[in-house]
Amino acid sequence: MMKEIDVKHACSFTGHRPERLNQYSEKEVVNWLDQQIDAAVENGYTDFISGMQRGVDIWAAEIVLKKKKEHENIRLFAACAFPGMERQWESSWIERYNDIFKLADDHVFVRNNPGRAAFYARNEWMVDHSSRVIAVYTGAPGGTLDTIKYAEANGRDVIQICKKG
Repeated sequence: MMKEIDVKHACSFTGHRPERLNQYSEKEVVNWLDQQIDAAVENGYTDFISGMQRGVDIWAAEIVLKKKKEHENIRLFAACAFPGMERQWESSWIERYNDIFKLADDHVFVRNNPGRAAFYARNEWMVDHSSRVIAVYTGAPGGTLDTIKYAEANGRDVIQICKKG
């Protein structure tokens, strides 16, 4: 059984995969995420939920794991769309995923079967279990935009990096 998430003090992440972040460098995104996670901790957030996807989710989870060394009260939850969602990735991403998965305070597989619906269900699950969403959004349609819209429609605090230009 999964550990109880303190929804009022929980923050989730949404964002694009690395190949869709054409207007931002990885360094820019990681620095921005680091600042937002610090701000969330200062605002009393203790539970962080990563969707465990390549890019923003993995980077955010890695930052939270580093912050856990300074802040013993923060926890990381891995919200995976389905078992094995990482199997088709490059080996370096699979390794990072596995390292995070082992170090997370708990994890959940939102669906049992692969498919687009599993990712949308995972995104909604993360929003439903948090009061703030930290978003890296470039203006492109897709799951990140849908997650932001779902979060806003459900009264969540959405912090997002703004599209350049």
